Amino acid sequence: MAALVLTLAGLAMLDSANVLNIGVVSAVVYDSRLGRRSPIPGGLSYIAGVFVVTTTFGLAVVLGLSFLTELLDFEITPTLRYRGELLLGLALIGLAYFPLTAQTSAPGFALTAMRQRPWLLGFVGLAVGMGQAPTAVPYLTGLAMLAALDPRPAYWPLIIYAYWTIALLPSLVVLGLSARRTKRAQRIQRWLVRTITRYGPISVRILFLGAGVVLVIDALIHYQALW
Repeated sequence: MAALVLTLAGLAMLDSANVLNIGVVSAVVYDSRLGRRSPIPGGLSYIAGVFVVTTTFGLAVVLGLSFLTELLDFEITPTLRYRGELLLGLALIGLAYFPLTAQTSAPGFALTAMRQRPWLLGFVGLAVGMGQAPTAVPYLTGLAMLAALDPRPAYWPLIIYAYWTIALLPSLVVLGLSARRTKRAQRIQRWLVRTITRYGPISVRILFLGAGVVLVIDALIHYQALW
């Protein structure tokens, strides 16, 4: 169980490099300063919207997979497990060579909503979360691992909530630093945004490659169970 939690924490850190979330929060902060408004309401609304959708999606996926396995009397055998591990590893290696392009600024409708009513950014977060949850490979990998756990601990929903708390932590840090007017806080905020924007995509590709290689090697080690 400890190994699973550490793995999920690592996957959450991968998802934390999502530069779109950083870009939206950064744009909210910048636009709020120009208008002499507090960025906290709009930023928190956006982050809460993403959090609600992604965690709800995760709960539904785990419960849905569990229901299907019980309904079909489906058992994950070592053969299926290691074949799935091999396929997942190959998929991650393939994704590592797929160019990642990310939007680094907030969409226009997000800024318009914020200027009028900051709480409307919660709906923007819901919309963005609907696109992120089913396409985030690290998250889907973690959900599959969690659904395959037998027996599953009673506190498994908390694991999903903790996952997205970690994944959204950089956005929360950027928003928290914006509330401080010191030059040091502003320098740290700019450094964090610049670093994630510049190195986030390539770091995710490298981690995809490393995780894929590890999964493939582990599947090949269990060659007999694999075939």
